[in-house]
Amino acid sequence: MAAAATSTVRRRLPPPSCFAPRATMLLAAAVALLVVPPCRVAVDAQPAPGFYPSRRFRARPFYRDFRNLWGAQHQSVAGGEVTIWLDSTSGSGFKSRRSFRSGYFGADIKLQPGYTAGVITAFYLSNSEAHPGFHDEVDMEFLGTTPGRPYTLQTNVYVRGSGDGGRGRAVGREVKFHLDWFDPTADFHHYAILWTPTQIVFYVDDVPIRRYGPARGSAAAATFPRRPMWVYGSIWDASSWATDDGRYRADYRFSPFVARFTGLRLRACPARGPPRCHAPRPGPSSSRLSPQQEAAMRWVQRNHMVYNYCLDPKRNHALTPECLHPAGDHAW
Repeated sequence: MAAAATSTVRRRLPPPSCFAPRATMLLAAAVALLVVPPCRVAVDAQPAPGFYPSRRFRARPFYRDFRNLWGAQHQSVAGGEVTIWLDSTSGSGFKSRRSFRSGYFGADIKLQPGYTAGVITAFYLSNSEAHPGFHDEVDMEFLGTTPGRPYTLQTNVYVRGSGDGGRGRAVGREVKFHLDWFDPTADFHHYAILWTPTQIVFYVDDVPIRRYGPARGSAAAATFPRRPMWVYGSIWDASSWATDDGRYRADYRFSPFVARFTGLRLRACPARGPPRCHAPRPGPSSSRLSPQQEAAMRWVQRNHMVYNYCLDPKRNHALTPECLHPAGDHAW
C-alpha cells in the first residue's frame, strides 16, 4: 500500500462575489435575487446512480468466507460482523478463505470518529502472499484524520510488483476522495470493488466513484491485474505517511482505534471455478456504467476528488501508460 502523494486536484472555490463586503451584499440583495440565482457555496446534491449492485447480493456469516489473518486478540466476531482494533501493541487483519479471479467484493464499514491520524483501515484485494515481491493489489484505504477534517478514501491499483519497490520507488495509481458528503463515522456505509477482466470499479454506497482500465496495446498486461487475489480487511499504523504525509502520527492516548465491518458480500468467481463463471456487470444492462451512473461518478469526482495520479505533473507517466493511452472510456 503506497505512500500518500501531494494533492494536485484542488477543490473549487465559490465565486468572488461570495466574498464581497457585507454592506455591498445587503444593498444588492434585492436586485441580485431578480437577476441571478443566489450565491452558492455548497455543491449540488448527489445524483442517484439508478443501479444498486449491493442489493443484488446477500451477506453471509463472517466465518463462512473469511478467517483471522493476524492480531487475533484484536478481533471479535459476532455473526456477520467483525470488529478489529489497533492499540500500541498490535493491529488486526482478516482474509478470505479462497482466492478469486474476478467478482464483486463489498462490505459495510463504520469508522472511528475523533483523532485517528496515522491509522489506516483497509478493504482490499491482494496476492502478496502468493507472489511476494511481485504482487497485484486493489485497495480501498481509509486514511485517518484529525478532528474537524474528513477521512480520505484512497483507491489504488498495483500490478505485477509495482507496489514492491518500497517508499519512494513504488508505482501506485492513487485516486483520493474526501468523504465529506456523508459522515463515515456515524453509521455503516457500503464500500465495494468490482473487478472484471476489463475494468475495476470502486463504489461508495452503490455510487461508482472511480473506474480503472488497462492501457491500450502492449502495455495492457503491465497495467491491469489478472492473477487471482484474496480479499482482506485490516487496521494498522501507517504514521510515516497516512495523514498529511506523516505530519500527524498515531497518538495512542486515543486508542483503541476501532473499525467495524458487516454485510460482507462476495459475488465472485473462485480461482479454480468453471469457465462459465463471470463477474457481475457494473451497470443495469451491459458491461458499461449507465449514463445515470456516469453522471453520479462525475459528481463525486468533480466535488470530492482531491488527488489523481494521472493529473500529477510530478509523476513519471511513462511508468503509468494508461494515463497516456487509455483503453476505451477509461477514467482512471
